[in-house]
Amino acid sequence: MKRTVEFHYDLISPFAHVALARLDELPDDVTVKPVPVLLGAILHHWGQRGPAEISAKRLHTYRQSVFLGRQHGVDIRFPPRHPFNPLKALRMMAGADADLETVRRAFDFVFSQGRAPDTDEELAGFAEAAGIAVELAGDDAAKAALRANTDRAIELGVFGVPSLVCAAKTGHEVFWGVDAFDMLLAWLDDETLFDREPFRHLDDVTIGIERK
Repeated sequence: MKRTVEFHYDLISPFAHVALARLDELPDDVTVKPVPVLLGAILHHWGQRGPAEISAKRLHTYRQSVFLGRQHGVDIRFPPRHPFNPLKALRMMAGADADLETVRRAFDFVFSQGRAPDTDEELAGFAEAAGIAVELAGDDAAKAALRANTDRAIELGVFGVPSLVCAAKTGHEVFWGVDAFDMLLAWLDDETLFDREPFRHLDDVTIGIERK
């Protein structure tokens, strides 16, 4: 029986670019469905800030993504501006219902060529590189598709990108980040993994203190 893993991504994430390089490690019975989402809206919903928005964390995050990329055969070149505004490019991806190869071309534009699709000129270059229509950036249906993807991601409990979401016997599981990829592979090999110790008791851990 075929299984589907949803790959939730935002073009702003260098870690999503690295995760794309690892998708070939998934079992043969797994199909990947790319889902573009707006990270900014997800972070706002959960009351978080992106790592590049925290001054002490920004350079560390860039270095870590480049390091992880090299570990998995991906040479990352950052665009001259980061974070950049990915909204129009994401609308294009959502409006085109971009498949995995299109997503790979889109990320290559951003993190291999080092170009930010946040100006009219670069957005046109992005459209050409990805093979999608630049007009989708202003298309009402494309806007609605991106909003729907993002709202659904929040409902699923997605709190960052990349997130790989897998249907489970009861609900679903969310695996966030490149560093969770090995855990994803282990779970796909045995979907009862979290039903046993040392994972089972984690469901019962309570919150001892909360920051206001």
